Amino acid sequence: MSTRPDLSLAQRKRQLVATELTEAALQLLALNGFDAVTVDEIATTAGVSKRTFFRYFASKEDVVVQFLADMGADMRAGLAARPAGERPSEALLHAVSVPLTVCGDHAERALPVVRLILRTPALLARFLEHEARWREELTEELAERLGLDPGVELYPRLAAGMAIAAFDTVLHRWSAAGDAGGAEDPTALIGRAFALLAPALDREALA
Repeated sequence: MSTRPDLSLAQRKRQLVATELTEAALQLLALNGFDAVTVDEIATTAGVSKRTFFRYFASKEDVVVQFLADMGADMRAGLAARPAGERPSEALLHAVSVPLTVCGDHAERALPVVRLILRTPALLARFLEHEARWREELTEELAERLGLDPGVELYPRLAAGMAIAAFDTVLHRWSAAGDAGGAEDPTALIGRAFALLAPALDREALA
């Protein structure tokens, strides 16, 4: 949660309420499972009314998926911040590593939520919608970096798709490994994934 001084008091209050709702939902869902938890229970646990809940989130699916949606919001910014002459594979790796590093640094909290999202059909459907949006955002940013028209050239969309596919594969691998109590660092996993993708990403971009 941000408490930057440039945020108004109202904005900071709104962030606090949203955070309380998210934390309450994650606690209840981890304990009782997705289907057993109601919006009323989430609101009560967070100390707000049901009406207040619906001012922030459209459904209980939204309050959970927000956990990962927030991480994805930094991908495009991460790509835009990379040096102009950097190889596409390096730039994309750094962009998708941002949320995975957060997961690895807060694994005790993040892993149960990732597992919940990937294994609950209603949540997985919403998460896939977010991934599709991230793919479009990375496509636009990569096309701008390389001076390519994404409506004409195949490369930007294919490359962005490969990056998001790697991100998704790592989340699934990390989640599955957690069952055995030996989840691998997701940052290391994404590095291995991009080692496989880099030759194609860079060869096509520099051809």
